[in-house]
Amino acid sequence: MHVLSVSSLKGGVGKTTVTLGLASAAFARGVRVLVVDLDPQADATTGLAVDTAGRANVAEVLASPKEKTVRGAIAPSGWTRAHTGVVDVMIGSPLTTNFDGPHPTARDIWKLEEALATVEADYDLVLVDTAPSLNALTRTAWVASDRVAIVTEPALFSVAAADRALRAIEEIRRGLSPRLQPLGIVVNRWREQSAEQQFRLREMTEMFGPLVLAPQLPERTALQQAQGAAKPVHLWPGDTAVETARRFDALLERVLASGRAAAVPAESAPAAAGPVKEAAGPAGEAAGREESGPA
Repeated sequence: MHVLSVSSLKGGVGKTTVTLGLASAAFARGVRVLVVDLDPQADATTGLAVDTAGRANVAEVLASPKEKTVRGAIAPSGWTRAHTGVVDVMIGSPLTTNFDGPHPTARDIWKLEEALATVEADYDLVLVDTAPSLNALTRTAWVASDRVAIVTEPALFSVAAADRALRAIEEIRRGLSPRLQPLGIVVNRWREQSAEQQFRLREMTEMFGPLVLAPQLPERTALQQAQGAAKPVHLWPGDTAVETARRFDALLERVLASGRAAAVPAESAPAAAGPVKEAAGPAGEAAGREESGPA
């Protein structure tokens, strides 16, 4: 089971949209996927058309990550009512704000890891939609993850937030979870005709190198329509939906490839381990800049 956190330290950049797009790609590919809705807004739960009646939620899991509670908080997505596949959701709740303090205890920060271990055999991929901050919820998600995708827009403040996120990932990797690595930076709401966005994309590429992932995800009405109707974009009609779905397919392939690389010991497969080491570089460099003073 491969665990990916989808994160942003700045709200409003489409983090949940990217989570749902990846879930749609996994669904279309037949990957067994669990979406953990750790954002107190619980938009992923809504977008996945989950019937929450009589269910526990992720806040209860964080309070007591026992198998019975974990399974009671997981429900099938409404996407699967008409189509075969496994897309389950650990139901979100505004009550998760009670677990989002700035200084989590060592016990608390491992609770999601403990919870996911109880359902490890049930899924190929876990997508964690994190809170848009660097408090306890996001750190708890990262400790439980193999990779982190940082979602950003090509805009000034979002670029700075991506830099902070990469530094924080390196801090978690060094201090708590050696397996954690950045998957990379997902550029969302891309407008190719915008000179400002082109400048910011070049700036990000200069700063973060191969961590800036391709393809970029452009603004598309079809994507918003699909998610507004609580449907997977891969099943939404129209050419723009098809083109958007292909971009999420490419991003999912990057996620799955990182999972395959992480599963193979470095000493037995140096070629597979190489990209993971390369991806860690810019984050490590960013952490080094932070130690030596402001950039």
